[in-house]
Amino acid sequence: MTQGEDAAVRVTVRRFNRNDIPDKVRWINDPANNRFLHYDLPLTIDKTEQWYERVSNDASRYDAVIEADGVPCGLIGLLDIDSKNKKAEFYVTLGEAEYRGRGVALTATAKLLDYAFGELGLHRIYLYTETENTDAQKLFGRAGFIKEGCLRNDLLVNGIYKDRFIYGLCKDDYDKRHR
Repeated sequence: MTQGEDAAVRVTVRRFNRNDIPDKVRWINDPANNRFLHYDLPLTIDKTEQWYERVSNDASRYDAVIEADGVPCGLIGLLDIDSKNKKAEFYVTLGEAEYRGRGVALTATAKLLDYAFGELGLHRIYLYTETENTDAQKLFGRAGFIKEGCLRNDLLVNGIYKDRFIYGLCKDDYDKRHR
């Protein structure tokens, strides 16, 4: 067991469904969660239902819910799944504060990476995170992602340009860690 893991918590990852919309709206609208998320806030049930209708059958993404002991507690997924180049962008956020620091996000990340590299046959998973998001950077490092560079002035957020790091993980490196 690694630091931060809680042996008493059983973590699962399952596909996002219509019933998850109220949790997503509540989590994303919570200021404790959305500091580094880039949504058009406030998120509403109506907007999220429209989003769900638009993306629920989109093969270029995989949206999922993290559950801890059967309780929905966060969002995780893959965006821009590129089957030609065998890569996708990763995202994760824990919406329920009581599950932070207990290894839930790390375990969910491992499960999603198993799915991405195993079932989807992807070769590379990448992600972006603002340079100030040090908690996420620690998680990504523990999960095996490698910081590949800094994208300067990459996003305009509330009139301020933000730098972001890009992280990547290739299947070969992932396989070496899981032998």
